[in-house]
Amino acid sequence: MKPCLAVDIGGTKIAAAIIDSGKVLRRQQIATPSSSQPEEMDKALEELLTPFLDDISTVAVASTGIINDGVLTALNPLNLGGLNNYPLRAVIEKITKKPTTVINDAQAAAWAEYQTLELNMANMAFITVSTGVGAGVVINDDLLIGTNGIAGHAGHTLADPNGPICGCGRRGCVESIASGTAIGQAGKTYFGDDCTGEMVFKHFSQNDPNATDIVNGSAKAVANLIADLKMVLDIELVALGGSVGLAPHYLELVQHYLAQQPSPYQTKVQHARCGADAGLIGVAHWANKIR
Repeated sequence: MKPCLAVDIGGTKIAAAIIDSGKVLRRQQIATPSSSQPEEMDKALEELLTPFLDDISTVAVASTGIINDGVLTALNPLNLGGLNNYPLRAVIEKITKKPTTVINDAQAAAWAEYQTLELNMANMAFITVSTGVGAGVVINDDLLIGTNGIAGHAGHTLADPNGPICGCGRRGCVESIASGTAIGQAGKTYFGDDCTGEMVFKHFSQNDPNATDIVNGSAKAVANLIADLKMVLDIELVALGGSVGLAPHYLELVQHYLAQQPSPYQTKVQHARCGADAGLIGVAHWANKIR
């Protein structure tokens, strides 16, 4: 049988790769269209995927957002340029003429991280802190997806009832405080209207007190989220990923704030091991499991 074509659709990039026996053989990447028009996404996917089609037998897709019966919806539509209610699986199958599996990208990354564990752990979570904040959860050695595909959207749990309005419409979500987007937004007060999360981290590395407060606030929100997940799901490990989650010194800050919680709320937190290709590897593994 030919290998699988894995696709990872994120807020800033779309990656595609051939995955064979868990290894990335060929990989291409493009920018995610910053448009709410589905035709733009259709075109981008067709251009990216067509060169792979002669070499694959199946397709597995990991995407930001909620995936329910192959349709992409978004709690925070801004993360995909406003794209919402997009028939992702149908579009991919029309382009590729191959059977296609679609799940959320953080769910896929969680499954990839779970494959790397040396210890006998049945319950773990992957948390990505990047453009947004998402999570995937493995419970009793199985990936938690949920009836409507929404399981793991932990970035939309409450961090501060008086916090900023999140893109989902709720006030004070973890994502509205901890994400790279939120960090950049908070930095505009101190570093100008063109401030980004990356700029805040540059100032943070130079010990700027305002940047330090912003990054600390993000890390504290993530630590509180981890404490909540520990109490609700009794997770044994959290793998922390995403551009913010993997930024220098961020993990140590999260660990510091988590250590301030009472002992039952604490769990092991480590850097995610699968890197930028976690979604690709994980969704290919998952598709192979369920077929």
